[in-house]
Amino acid sequence: MPRKSLPALSRRMFLVASGIAAGALALPHSVLATEPEHTAISTLAFDGESLLAGGANLVRSDDGGQSWTELPAPGPILALATHPERPGLVLAGLASGGVALSEDGGRTWESRSDGLPEGEVDAVAVASRQPDMIYAAVQGDGLWKSENAGQSWSFAMDRPWLEETEHDLLTLASVDLATGMGGIWIYAGTEAGLTRVPDCFCRWQDVQPGNAMDALVSGDAPPSEAPLPAGEAVRALASAPSAPETLYSALPSGIWTSRDGGVVWSHLVDRPASAVAVHPSDAMQVVAVLDGTLQMSRDGGATWTALAAE
Repeated sequence: MPRKSLPALSRRMFLVASGIAAGALALPHSVLATEPEHTAISTLAFDGESLLAGGANLVRSDDGGQSWTELPAPGPILALATHPERPGLVLAGLASGGVALSEDGGRTWESRSDGLPEGEVDAVAVASRQPDMIYAAVQGDGLWKSENAGQSWSFAMDRPWLEETEHDLLTLASVDLATGMGGIWIYAGTEAGLTRVPDCFCRWQDVQPGNAMDALVSGDAPPSEAPLPAGEAVRALASAPSAPETLYSALPSGIWTSRDGGVVWSHLVDRPASAVAVHPSDAMQVVAVLDGTLQMSRDGGATWTALAAE
């Protein structure tokens, strides 16, 4: 069988791909490729030690990005999410609308869209402490949640009001921090920057120093000490499961990191970034799409290496 690569696509324009049918999709014969087509990657995620890259197609690497196996995509993929305590669980947000779920690392899929409104699902997340609690951001609508792995859905939150208008959620991350309700925050990236909401879903707010729940109740909102660039789109977010206060974000200005839950950010890479993922047990191992190329860092973003030759 000849080698295949992911076809090129943008976030809003995708090649025609077959939609997911009810029930599971069977795994066809694997296609082993030396590398994915990096410009086609919309989203990245670690499933244990393995790396998933999604776009018009879906590919998986089990050897650190040296070789790739093409998997059956449930449709053009905008977002992927996994959970460190449940290997094989993969959640996909689809450009054709809806959510698909795999329990075998992306080899077969089931639709989990009943109850979701129509529209592109730009972002998905799995709750950091509850693998059956999942979130989906529907373009033009808002944030939805499911407490039973997508068997049913309920509306959680309107889109955030930033810079005098509502903004769609481009990326989501469930972050396990002591200042959240029950320890959980939902961080979101938008075209206008970063915001977050505790899992009480009371209101979107800026990331603040100190006990942010006290600030939420009192209305006192001290500014972040070193925030992400104002008004810049946050294309991707990743919280390190082994160190939840460690965050990585992908922006047009590059890769940024925070070691304190998003209060202080440092600029790691000055190249346009569109996707980022962090290893579930090593907060220093990061993969990102930089200038359209797939890169890995094993030292928290200080140095980067291409995963395959261009």
